[in-house]
Amino acid sequence: MPKRCQWCGDDDLYQRYHDEEWGVPCRNDAELFEFLILEGAQAGLAWITVLRKREGYRALFDGFDVNKVARYTDAQLDRLLQNPAIIRNRLKVYSARQNARAFLKLQNEFGSFSDYIWAYVDHKPLQNRFTSMADMPASTELSDRISKDLKKRGFNFVGSTIMYAYLQACGLVNDHTIECYRHRACKKLAQ
Repeated sequence: MPKRCQWCGDDDLYQRYHDEEWGVPCRNDAELFEFLILEGAQAGLAWITVLRKREGYRALFDGFDVNKVARYTDAQLDRLLQNPAIIRNRLKVYSARQNARAFLKLQNEFGSFSDYIWAYVDHKPLQNRFTSMADMPASTELSDRISKDLKKRGFNFVGSTIMYAYLQACGLVNDHTIECYRHRACKKLAQ
């Protein structure tokens, strides 16, 4: 049995996410948009709650097609709020459309969201060397800067803590603990 980060515990879904996605450098705008919406939906909840509803989000949010989500009407968003396949928080659901619109503007300005977000780390994942979860910050100066800029650009649910979780999930920072077998694997992906 490989040694993993403590946070994924014994849950199969959590372990698959940890082993296959978390910390893997993501440069695809469609996936970066998906994680932006999911991380915002997670605010105040356990990540496993979001993972269990991920397929519902994919189905109801048109596979996270940013162009489609940006054009959702209030009536469409209100219908989504009735579906238990997602987290039915009005502010979070409506923020998906707001964030899609802001995402598209940012893509137009920078060529891609990937180019924008990866520029914050000079296009190479930061390699942390934490020995335990207790050593990991909830936010950093980097996530503070990104959060502030995204808010200025019209994004919602992009506070510093949410953005640090986003950086971890999308592999802009490698926060697998050093004893976790994925730490070395993700570090190699960064080269």
